[in-house]
Amino acid sequence: MPKIISPQVEFSGLLSQMKTITPEVFSADGKFLNLLEGRWQEIGTPREFISPIDGTQLGWMPMLSRETALRAVQFAKGEAPAWAATGLDERRAKVQECLNLLRQHVELIGKLVMWEIGKTYKLGFTDIDRCIDGAQWYLDTIEGMLGQRKPLGLVSNIASWNYPFSVLLHAVLVQALCGNAVIAKTPTDGGFISLSLAFALARRCGLPVTLVSGSGGELSDVLVKHAAIDCLSFVGGRYNGRNIADALSTEHKRYMLEMEGVNTYGIWNYSDWTTLADQLKKGYDYGKQRCTAYVRFVVERRLFPQFLETYWGVMQGLKVGNPTLVDAPDDKLPELAFGPVINQAQAEDLDRLYADALKTGATPIYEGRLDDSLFLPGQDRSAYRAPRALVNLPRQSELYFKEPFGPIDSIVLVDRVEELVGEMNISNGALVAAVASDDEKWAARTAKEIRAFKVGVNKLRSRGDREEVFGGLGESWKGAFVGGALLVEAVTEGDKVVLGNYPDATLLPEKI
Repeated sequence: MPKIISPQVEFSGLLSQMKTITPEVFSADGKFLNLLEGRWQEIGTPREFISPIDGTQLGWMPMLSRETALRAVQFAKGEAPAWAATGLDERRAKVQECLNLLRQHVELIGKLVMWEIGKTYKLGFTDIDRCIDGAQWYLDTIEGMLGQRKPLGLVSNIASWNYPFSVLLHAVLVQALCGNAVIAKTPTDGGFISLSLAFALARRCGLPVTLVSGSGGELSDVLVKHAAIDCLSFVGGRYNGRNIADALSTEHKRYMLEMEGVNTYGIWNYSDWTTLADQLKKGYDYGKQRCTAYVRFVVERRLFPQFLETYWGVMQGLKVGNPTLVDAPDDKLPELAFGPVINQAQAEDLDRLYADALKTGATPIYEGRLDDSLFLPGQDRSAYRAPRALVNLPRQSELYFKEPFGPIDSIVLVDRVEELVGEMNISNGALVAAVASDDEKWAARTAKEIRAFKVGVNKLRSRGDREEVFGGLGESWKGAFVGGALLVEAVTEGDKVVLGNYPDATLLPEKI
């Protein structure tokens, strides 16, 4: 029997469901709208949106101009005083109602996420489940964290496409729970459809949320620097983050800027290769399109044969393919390690980085191949890339200092501990790192020399949520730290100094 897209995830059916549940999101002719001034309006300049899964056109992004986004910001700012004056019990009830509605539509949201950003069936549900579970934790514990602190006013959110719910919507719901009005920009590369559904539900529940689409270049000036914005939460690349940090250098407002760094895994005097194999496999979630993905392995030279054997074994077992594929209508969706990267442009940039590394003298040690059986016959595969790995990456290679944000690993061989530490600190700050060794005391000591916010000893570290603090060192993070009470403190003000990674440590963030 020929392979088909599973009827349970076929996109036109999902879109029909969304139109039934949240008809207000669509214009009379079926185009997507923006949520501004308390209602769904403005198709802006529609831009074609293509799924990375197979090139299917999913719709038209309603891209706004700066002038229209300014209207959205000004109205959202106007909603802030009344919402701040609303009692915590009422705010909590409205956020709880929103979570209850989201729970009713988890199936639809997870499947839309799959089509929009190429997540596997399983990971699409993980994103929305983590959002709901995390926000519920804040609802249940908010009184002790909030105390007498007061909201800042209007919080602006600009986030990358890779985790539209567990990162972006989760933050929005906590910010609103704390008494802030909230405006968010939909990620340009994907997530606007599923987020539109979620924001429609939130608005129905009375939450003061605004959702706009548009290019960063067009909207950044309004969503970052405008006087109406009291706080900025940004998740994205280091280039854009640096520009935003520069723009905020003269502005006295709170901010949390999460940017990428080269997250590294150091291996020294180590023998537990079975455990490492499990970690390598887990590390390939979503094709390493995560800010906490480990993409650089710094390995003691004498251990390279064992490392390489372990690495090859894991890589050869990874399945990369179309997340919607089945062999028959009743079949389950396949267990894939990951599907496409976010789009063809990103896939081609990965090719460019890889080719540049080879040209400058790196040695390829693994080049995976796509399996035809995991794709529809003749389907567009332009956004799919199998895992690849390099060793002896020269410093003149762009990839030496850069996070690829995709399935390319670099392995660096070292002979001394000082080399290991130096090679792990190559990007002037990272979000996470790990040190593996049979000597855990040595590993714990060495971990203190690694410039990453979280360093695991014989284990991976991740972003975390709920009570776990998250931030970064150096160029990977600027501004207030988040997680648990710190996330609440980041979007409120009171007597306590807000903890964070600010360019000028002499500043008191509470007064910024």
